[in-house]
Amino acid sequence: MKKSRYTNNENGYKMRGITVEKDFNYTRLNENRKSGVILHISSLASNYGIGTFGKASYDFVDFLSKAGFHYWQILPLGPTSYGDSPYQSPSTFAGNPYFIDLDILCDEGLLEKSDYENIDFGQNPLRVDYGKLYQNRYVVLRKAYEKFDTNLKEFKSFIIEKKSWLEDYALFMVIKNKNNGLAWDNWEEKEKNKDEALMQKYKKEFEYEINFIYFMQFKFFEQYKKLKEYTNSKNIKIVGDIPIYCSFDSSDVWVDRKNFSMDLVGGCPPDDFSSEGQLWGNPCYDYEYMKKDNFSWWINRLKGVYSLYDVIRIDHFRGFESYWAIPKTSTTARDGKWLLGTGYELFDAIKEKLGDIDVIAEDLGYTTKEVVDFREYTGFPGMKMMQFAWDPSGNSDSIPHEHIRNCAVYPSTHDSDTILGWIKSNEGTKHFEFCKKYLNLTKEEGYLQGFLRGAWSSVANIAITQMQDFLKLDNDYRMNIPSTLGNWSYRMSKDDLTDELAKEIREFNRVYKRLNIDIKEK
Repeated sequence: MKKSRYTNNENGYKMRGITVEKDFNYTRLNENRKSGVILHISSLASNYGIGTFGKASYDFVDFLSKAGFHYWQILPLGPTSYGDSPYQSPSTFAGNPYFIDLDILCDEGLLEKSDYENIDFGQNPLRVDYGKLYQNRYVVLRKAYEKFDTNLKEFKSFIIEKKSWLEDYALFMVIKNKNNGLAWDNWEEKEKNKDEALMQKYKKEFEYEINFIYFMQFKFFEQYKKLKEYTNSKNIKIVGDIPIYCSFDSSDVWVDRKNFSMDLVGGCPPDDFSSEGQLWGNPCYDYEYMKKDNFSWWINRLKGVYSLYDVIRIDHFRGFESYWAIPKTSTTARDGKWLLGTGYELFDAIKEKLGDIDVIAEDLGYTTKEVVDFREYTGFPGMKMMQFAWDPSGNSDSIPHEHIRNCAVYPSTHDSDTILGWIKSNEGTKHFEFCKKYLNLTKEEGYLQGFLRGAWSSVANIAITQMQDFLKLDNDYRMNIPSTLGNWSYRMSKDDLTDELAKEIREFNRVYKRLNIDIKEK
């Protein structure tokens, strides 16, 4: 294995992501133990159909602080399209306008309460109705835009600052709307190939629509920045989940096709998430071209990502070492094959341009020695998925006695059963019986609580699970079932975040040395 450029340190050395200094002691290791919770913005409570950057998000940060968490993990923040998945976005840089809080716009004088409080954004307060949002949210945001002063210095500065992606994204969206939502490869040739004369014509013809998109992005970033600053002021970091691939029907691919292998799409072979494998449809990268360009596309992407998040969890991290490439014309992931990536060169280039970056590497699925060597080369913590641990043979590397300090243990994720859902689905099986015996699960303690205990007591430096697990919710409240439609709609109740629950979790974090202390308490 190559010598890692991520390990040398003036005062000591870094081994598996832990800096071991000359005056090393066990207390120092305990300081690395952290905890977090997964809850996407969309899942926050609100009166208007979907979670936003409004009051409920600040209340949730206060709850996280009271409960002693270090991390708030969210899903990708980009606009959603067909299927409503945050992992299939028309832009890797743009933000989702649905998260713009309407009450804040009202406080700013851009809306009246009557503009939105009686609009049908969905009838079920515990589910996002994306169809109703698509029909009605933009109508309200247009009303705000009509009162907005586009000559504001801050607005003009924002357009200049984001010019590298914002102009192309706005053009992409107005052309897509002109074509009734068709994917860009079905547009007429000059639109498909971004003919310069035609683009200049469209900039004039669709000036109002383009500026409306600029306005929505301006408000998204303005509101999110304030929320992030508040979160960080509570000594809590935001973990942003980013997909390894771009959506095919995105401004990124439309503009920069040379960075992509247009005949191959990504996915994964059959695994514990899907017996048929997963056919994502995202174009694979042309790593040979990217290497010649010194990986500038990835470096620019990560610059954008780190303006939003403190830590990133890179989905399907193993795809940088080797990736499952499927012919674009295939209808099943089983037709794919493994191709080598350029992970070593890519992360050397990232290190050179961006310095040290904080990453959780989602390395689940089919793992090889080469993948492990590559992840260890970067020094990033990998993931241990507790629901994968219970092979009665004891051979799973997710079982707690196989954990290392430099890893993140997840009892559940947005792609999995909730803990209670897993327990209900597996009771009576040999896997659950092994789990009960291993973790000493009892009805007196509660199987769910014992499962959480197994993760929180692990030597892993990081333990993160879904908010649904602390709320004791089953699979009726699951966020996503991979390779199916109709997901991403879970929302919390307004009554879920109680002081009593925060107190219970805080004690749980304290017992297992994962308690975060608010800066003001130190």
